[in-house]
Amino acid sequence: MEKGKRQSPYLQKCCLLLSANESYARAEEDIATLTGIKISHSTQQRLVHRTNWEEPKLEKPNEEMSLDGGMIRVRTEKGKPCEWKEYKGLNVHEQAKVAYFKDNESLCSWVNSQPLAEKVVCLGDGHDGVWSIFAQIGVSEQREEILDWYHLMENAHKITASKRDLEIIESFLWRGKTREVKKYIKKQKIINSVDFINYLNHHQHRIIDYQTRQENGGAIGSGAVESLVKQIASRVKLSGAQWAFENVPKVLKHRCAYLNNVLS
Repeated sequence: MEKGKRQSPYLQKCCLLLSANESYARAEEDIATLTGIKISHSTQQRLVHRTNWEEPKLEKPNEEMSLDGGMIRVRTEKGKPCEWKEYKGLNVHEQAKVAYFKDNESLCSWVNSQPLAEKVVCLGDGHDGVWSIFAQIGVSEQREEILDWYHLMENAHKITASKRDLEIIESFLWRGKTREVKKYIKKQKIINSVDFINYLNHHQHRIIDYQTRQENGGAIGSGAVESLVKQIASRVKLSGAQWAFENVPKVLKHRCAYLNNVLS
């Protein structure tokens, strides 16, 4: 045991493993059941806050990543309702998972400090905040930005059209033929389509031949990062959970360290 420490490194690791998945109070109960040693929930929390996890390092060049936002409930002044704040989750496919709270600069800095492939696929939904972050990764010639197929379909189904019209539009989009989609909508005089056409124009360069990419084994959606956000939420959104603003970055790092298998 280290000088001045009351818990062994192994016991501390066990505490960190448990509190990465459940509340500090529940971790206190489970540690007592498993070891017969009482480590209070406040000690569990302090252990997380004083532990420094290094950012993950990629073992091979980053070829594909996806980015999305998640929400976490932040504690406010006494008497005021809690507020939901956004963090950004990034999944470097099959390599690492990271999350940053109100710190896009550090997120971009971490990605750019890792080895990047000659061509880096960037997958995301339609929110401009996602693409503004991707714009700071590498150089424009290096990035291949791809709009999430399922998000594209979600927006396509907002127009007022018959089932057959939607099937034809979907078949065009599946092959990345946005020009044909706009021509078809105009020819059929489909109503309530202005917003969708503007959406297509805005993401024109991100809409690809999804069929070919899927046939070649590439991802066509940002499901990997959506899964990451859900996995983070399973810890930070426990019933009644709320976090001090200044503690959120550490909580996210703790959960990601677990998901990256660096706590075991």
